[in-house]
Amino acid sequence: MAFLSLKRSLAACLLAGLAGAAMAGDITVSAAASLTNAFKDIAQGFEAAHPGSKVLLNFGASGALLPQMAKGAPVDVFASADQETMDAAQQQGLVRAADRQDFVRNALVVIAPVDAKAPPAALKDLAAPSVARVALALPASVPVGRYARHALEAAGLWGAVQAKAVNTSNVRQSLDYVARGEVDAGFVYATDAALMKDKVKTAFAVPLDRAILYPIARTAASGNAAEAAAFIAYVRSPAGQTILARYGFLKP
Repeated sequence: MAFLSLKRSLAACLLAGLAGAAMAGDITVSAAASLTNAFKDIAQGFEAAHPGSKVLLNFGASGALLPQMAKGAPVDVFASADQETMDAAQQQGLVRAADRQDFVRNALVVIAPVDAKAPPAALKDLAAPSVARVALALPASVPVGRYARHALEAAGLWGAVQAKAVNTSNVRQSLDYVARGEVDAGFVYATDAALMKDKVKTAFAVPLDRAILYPIARTAASGNAAEAAAFIAYVRSPAGQTILARYGFLKP
């Protein structure tokens, strides 16, 4: 009986070891909503190139992902749509300055429903009576909303457009509102507009005095630092950059 008990114990230890090995390659990546499609493809490519690895993806507005990490959510890699959110992550000790890198660039555009007869052609047109509702992500927590507010403030139009704003929780919600015709226009990234060419059209590119650079970093609390670093390296590799370019992202 003692022999059988010993065998069972050894078997249990072996199974536990195998389970641990299977989980050793697991990482969680929290990324800006605008990266959803590209990062799903990148995760598949990374897993194919690193057998035994598993990438768990968590998407949302960059500003909403930050408090999740601050409250202890297990995240190994954080990719933000703006520098401000990554700066806040660094200030809170969630990422280290030496671990952050800019990996891609985007552009801000205004879109309209594809069947819009007279879409706005410039920022000033958003203040016209013909535009009643504008999808605008919350500037307090969503980078695309902050970029939009910055452009509108520079043009002296923030007050007029804010009064028409239909606030959204992330860029994809703004895209959906325009696609469904629930608003007359909306601020999104060029990469998001390209995903629904059958339902939305780009009205114009929004002038900005700053580049929309996306930073990525391994988190300070990562439970699998080596795998996290490998994922970031893959994102920045020719294979990862090719996937990002396919979705319209630009090199930083």
